[in-house]
Amino acid sequence: MAMKKYNENQFVFAPKFRLLRHVVFWTVHIVIFSVLFKTPPRPYWQMYILSTLWVPCYILYGYPIMYWLIPRYLMKEKYFQFSGLIFLWAVGGIFLNHFFRVLVLFPFYIQFNYNPGSLNPWAASSYLSMNVMAATGSMIVLFKSWMKKQKEYLSAEKEKVNAELQLLKAQVHPHFLFNTLNNIYSFSLENSNKTPQLILKLSSLLSYMLYDCKEAEVLLEKEIEIMKNYIDLEKERYHNRLDVSINIEGDMKDKYIAPLVLLPFLENAFKHGASEQIEKSWLSMEIYSNRNLLRCKIVNSKNENQLLSKNGIGIENVKKRLTFIYPDKHELKLNDEGSFFVVSLLIELV
Repeated sequence: MAMKKYNENQFVFAPKFRLLRHVVFWTVHIVIFSVLFKTPPRPYWQMYILSTLWVPCYILYGYPIMYWLIPRYLMKEKYFQFSGLIFLWAVGGIFLNHFFRVLVLFPFYIQFNYNPGSLNPWAASSYLSMNVMAATGSMIVLFKSWMKKQKEYLSAEKEKVNAELQLLKAQVHPHFLFNTLNNIYSFSLENSNKTPQLILKLSSLLSYMLYDCKEAEVLLEKEIEIMKNYIDLEKERYHNRLDVSINIEGDMKDKYIAPLVLLPFLENAFKHGASEQIEKSWLSMEIYSNRNLLRCKIVNSKNENQLLSKNGIGIENVKKRLTFIYPDKHELKLNDEGSFFVVSLLIELV
């Protein structure tokens, strides 16, 4: 089954780039802060120093929120504890802001003749900046966490689909083999000299299911060949009581299809058509390929009073597989016309 591959950005998610990510983040912050808050006639290099001196304060205040409070409480849905701790941490941030301004920034202001009065220990602007940076970092952490969960979800969905496909495929095999072995068994009871030939055909079918069907796709020619072998086995069973018509047109070379997508419809036509009729029955199979479109039409006779189930094990399984493998790329129609039953399948091959 073709599925979209999840491409993870190594720089954003790989642990080996963690230090580099932080260096880039704070470098961009320093440049932007220096440009936006430059006060004439102060030169840019002084603003770069001031912005750089603020980085340790932002880290001391923001990183515990990003890497302790959020993962341990918010992401684990401990909202009450998170609210209380974030409030206490915000109060502590006021004192951190005060001491940092006095101990670190005051010497810088004196050195470059900045107005020391702007170092009001309770200045709201610097405290607001601390919370803005903490919020920015927290959003990045939450976004990365969401992306990681999306990756895990997509991976789980892929594994689920693959598991379901394998299960459905496994259910097709016994159903098909049961009917085919019954056919050969009937010939063996009659000591027919055709039995070895039928066993050889069955052997090719088993080889196909055991080896080729492990792949997500098989050659279309191979699937059609297996269907012909199946028809040959059934024709030997019904002798002159069955009239079979096969018409295959179009280019079948170098085209691929999911294994055992067409065969269950053919099997169902024999099981609910010819096997249920005492008088002579008939079956028609038409397969046409044009570019990437494949049409398959199977029509089988039946008794008019015979009610056919459209949701048998084989048909229901192939419906699910078509939905999984060819979503929005197939059209299946099952019609009961009274004296005959029609299966029409259109697939857009990838």
